[in-house]
Amino acid sequence: MDINHETLLLIEVGAMLLFMGVLGRIANKLGQSAIPLYMSLGLLFGSGSVFPLDASSEFLKTGSEIGVILLLLVLGLEYSPTELVRSLRKSGRSGVLDALLNATPGAIFALLMGWGPVGALVLAGVTWVSSSGVIVKVLRDLGRIGNRETPTIVSVLVMEDLAMAFYLPVLSAIVVGATLAQGLITVAVAVGLVLFVLILTYHFGTKLSKVFNANHGESLILGVMGLTMLIAGIAAAVQVSSAVGAFLVGIALSGQVAENAEKVVEPLRDVFASIFFLFFGLQTDPADIPDVFLPALALAVVTMATKVITGYVAAKGAGIGVPGRWRAGLALMPRGEFSIIIAGLAVSAGLDPAIAPFAATYMLITVISSPVLARVTDTQWFKRRMRGTTAPSI
Repeated sequence: MDINHETLLLIEVGAMLLFMGVLGRIANKLGQSAIPLYMSLGLLFGSGSVFPLDASSEFLKTGSEIGVILLLLVLGLEYSPTELVRSLRKSGRSGVLDALLNATPGAIFALLMGWGPVGALVLAGVTWVSSSGVIVKVLRDLGRIGNRETPTIVSVLVMEDLAMAFYLPVLSAIVVGATLAQGLITVAVAVGLVLFVLILTYHFGTKLSKVFNANHGESLILGVMGLTMLIAGIAAAVQVSSAVGAFLVGIALSGQVAENAEKVVEPLRDVFASIFFLFFGLQTDPADIPDVFLPALALAVVTMATKVITGYVAAKGAGIGVPGRWRAGLALMPRGEFSIIIAGLAVSAGLDPAIAPFAATYMLITVISSPVLARVTDTQWFKRRMRGTTAPSI
């Protein structure tokens, strides 16, 4: 029986969503995050598997990008422009520490692997930037969005994503051999867009909210989704993270509009965020993992530890108590979308092809293990260890 492409796409997507629904229910029964299960499902049906999802790969890729955008949009709806600016001002030192602690191990490791200075620049980015999508999902799964340390975590993520406005254009220029002038022009355009959106958000966010009708669900979700996708697309076009664009749209909306928009967008966010994690697993060929697993594991252990230090120090600087500092550090461990983007740039430019499976394996290790490790702070053992600390309570 011949099955056309559109029919096969429906079968593949339907089967994956059904499987994820079952896995999500299992995770909920066990009191765990479903992210590792979604990632593992992707590995089973990804590149090199017995049943690769060929017909739905493009749909799932687009769905995963929408998932990241919606995760950051809803997170942005939780905060006001004033809170964002205040948080960024406090995060300058944390941002520098973050870059030093987490980019340096990647650069050194690349040199040891013989990938040269350009490879060092590539792997520095892979180990530096945490995954906003994974972290926001874990915080929601664990009920920590309202915690005192969450704004500190968000400020670190925003600092990293804004730093990508500099890093990605520079990296793109270097790996393709572009001139310094071309790289500087790209950076200037990217940074200019970010500053423009920040200023617009800070000064005119309230007026922007008046464009939407908070009490009409259909027009509200269409308008908010349309604006978010538009800004995210423009941001991505000038080498700024689409996640930053989506986050800033969420920040810009306020009052009843923001509150109602969050309610109508949340179901869509849950669907596409699940696709986002599934697609990460689909991108990795399990056959490539054994050769790079041990070095990727070694680097993951080192850089997950440096992320814990980053979050701990950042939360301490914000006056958060000791348990909250540990929660912040453990939350920042997973790497994700940027790791794949950066590795893809390197391989497409003709660098060592081993960089791609290495980065994917490294990312999978951090994404699968981080939701589990993040729950350590909820254990009785951890709570007993924290008793008697002199830090402010949270």
